[in-house]
Amino acid sequence: KQWYQRRVAITAGNNLRDMATTWLRTSMTLTPSGARGMATLKDIETRLKSVKNIKKITSSMKMVSAAKFTRAEKALKPARVYGGGAAALYEKNEFSEGENKLYIAISSDRGLCGGIHSGLGRTFKALHAESPVKKAVVVGDKVKAILVKTMGDTYLSTFNNVGKKPSSFTDALDIAEEVLCHEFDSAEIAYNSFVNVVSYKPIIKPTPSAANIESNDAIFTYDEVDSEVIRCYQEFSLANIIFHALKEQEASEQSARMNAMENATRNAGEMIDKLQLQYNRTRQAVITRELIEIISGANALD
Repeated sequence: KQWYQRRVAITAGNNLRDMATTWLRTSMTLTPSGARGMATLKDIETRLKSVKNIKKITSSMKMVSAAKFTRAEKALKPARVYGGGAAALYEKNEFSEGENKLYIAISSDRGLCGGIHSGLGRTFKALHAESPVKKAVVVGDKVKAILVKTMGDTYLSTFNNVGKKPSSFTDALDIAEEVLCHEFDSAEIAYNSFVNVVSYKPIIKPTPSAANIESNDAIFTYDEVDSEVIRCYQEFSLANIIFHALKEQEASEQSARMNAMENATRNAGEMIDKLQLQYNRTRQAVITRELIEIISGANALD
């Protein structure tokens, strides 16, 4: 009888060990007892893998944006010369703005660059709140989507496919030709001006029409200027200023995207550390619970 009881105990112990081995193998899908609603190890592992993939993507996008920013900053220097020279006449002389204003908002179609587009949209909304905008030409889908509810009925024309490749002077000419198809006393060009790698600011640059330039007596101080010459100068200077605004927007966008991807990569790294710690703690809790159950079962047979 004692031999039979000993044999039963040995068999039960072997069965417990087999069950314990099975439990340990399947512990990746188990949660600690009493942890209702707690993520399982498999869930944490899946999320950890997902965040690691996101970190790889944001890190790659940061490097790509850094390379594009270098090119955009290099292209901005000559554009500033042309844009500043074209705007010098308007800045050093006073021209009547008039009531018939046309606003040009310059952004792009691409996102993942922080709040650069929303900042320009807020500037336009504040401007619209002070003095209602009646005419607007919108460049880029981002600011178009931001302003469509507030002032969508004021859109005269819109441009898309902006930001996918570096802007050229031909793009600026196309926008200028569309603007000149409409009558206005003054064109207000709104864009993000590049300051440095970590900052930019939305600005609005006024550009008078050919009629406003001709009405200023200071233009005729040194020489008689034909109306056709003034019109050609106004058209060319408008294209130069728009080209300068496009290049400023590109440099600002690439720097903002580079900073946004850097922040996203850093945040992903911090999340990976937290998930790894949570994974280790949950795994240790599962193993500890299974060991306790094995020891309790073995003690119960003694």
